[in-house]
This record gives sequence, C-alpha cells and structure tokens, in this order.
Amino acid sequence: MANEWLLHFHSDERAFADRAAEWLERAGERHVVKVTDFLDPRQMQIVQSIANRYSDKTALCFNGGYAEAERQRAVIVPDYLDPQEQDPGIVVLAISSSDLRITELEHGDYMGAILGLGIKRDKVGDIHVLENGCHCLIAAEIADFFDIHLRQVHRVQVLTEIIPKDRLTVSKTEFEELSLSVASMRLDGIVSDVCRLSRAKALVPIQAGRCRVNFKTESDPGKSLKAGDVVSLQGFGRFRVLEVEGINKKGRIRVKIGKYK
Repeated sequence: MANEWLLHFHSDERAFADRAAEWLERAGERHVVKVTDFLDPRQMQIVQSIANRYSDKTALCFNGGYAEAERQRAVIVPDYLDPQEQDPGIVVLAISSSDLRITELEHGDYMGAILGLGIKRDKVGDIHVLENGCHCLIAAEIADFFDIHLRQVHRVQVLTEIIPKDRLTVSKTEFEELSLSVASMRLDGIVSDVCRLSRAKALVPIQAGRCRVNFKTESDPGKSLKAGDVVSLQGFGRFRVLEVEGINKKGRIRVKIGKYK
C-alpha cells in the first residue's frame, strides 16, 4: 500500500495528513515555499511528524503571531532556506466600538460574526477578547475583506483596524472552575458531569466522533483523562482538566475542571 503510513492517523485526519505530505514533497522536490492556513495543535503535530520524513529536504517552523499562540501557520521551505525568515502573513484585526455593550461580548460572539461573513475558520488564529473590544490574529491575505465588511458583532456596531503584531494585546484565558467528585477519570463520566448530561447522552456525541481530546478525535468513552488534557464536545464548548486533587474518604477522585469562557 503506497500510503500505508496514513493508517497511523485517525480516519478523519488522513485527508489532512495526505495534504501535509504534499506540501512537504513540493517544498523538497519542487522548491516551493508553503505558508499554510492556521492550524490547531493537533494539525501542527501531524505536520511535524510527517516533516520528520522529509527532514533532509525541507525545513519547517510554526508562527501564530506571538510566542504562546495556540493556532499557528506552518511555514514550509526547501532545506536551503530559513523558514524563520519567511513572512508568515499574519496581522492583527482590532475590533472596537463606542457602544458600551461591547464589554458584554464573548469569544463566541466574535467568532460567530467572523464566520457569518463566509470566512473559513482556517483563516483565523487566536482571538483575544479585551475589556473594550477584541484583537484577532488573521491571515494577511484576507485582512482588507475583514476591514471592509465586519461592521457588527452580535447586536453591536463595530469599527475595525488592521494593526501590526507588535500592538497585539493578549488576553488571559479565563475559566469557570468546577470541582467534581468522580468514580474514575473516564472520558464519558467527566463529560457527563461537566456538560450536565446523563451518561447515556454523553456517549452519543463521543461515539459519533464529535469529541476531541487535545484536539484529536476521541471516540473511546473509556479513555482515561489526566491533568492538562483539553476536551471539546461539539455543541458544548471545551474544558481543561486543571488538577487531579486526590481521592476522598469514599474512594472517589477529586478533580478540578476549567470550562473555557
């Protein structure tokens, strides 16, 4: 089988892995520089693992506009070039308003407004919600489109400005903290408690492939979670296992969960 290595990836990751291999092959064999769209951490992991197969012909770096970015663009070049010297094509979209209701807007409101313009999520990096607006990392090639067309977020009329990355303001990730007492660290049990679903209802989206653990599709409800794991469930948002605090007198595990706001 020519692409037997693809079997190492989950079925819903294979199309992306195949595409990533093509980017690397083109850089190594045809000397093509490739700047990808924004990738999530799992996609970055896939690109990096495949890049190891082409390490003698290509070079690679990731750039999300600032050091701690979660979503980043991959810059793939022939091995005689330095990927760090290539322009990753990232700018900051600053969103503001004189309407005081802008202080009530959340991450989902900004994301909804962006996707409502018909823009793919892949063209958008991290979104930083601020007290008086938002700074959003975006692909430079669509910056003008955003600047012209984004005029409303939720019900708030907004203004936009394209600013350089050195003016980016990074917001602190905020969690709603939950303290749970669970029988085990099984994925389905913790999803059930965090999302306030019955165990049976929590099983449905997990087994349907609508759950991700550390950005990787996870369909095994019995998977054991650990501190640091990030879980997302389609339609219910995402949460992080902040700390496994130990076992109480009844033999149950105390877990601290942070739900992303």
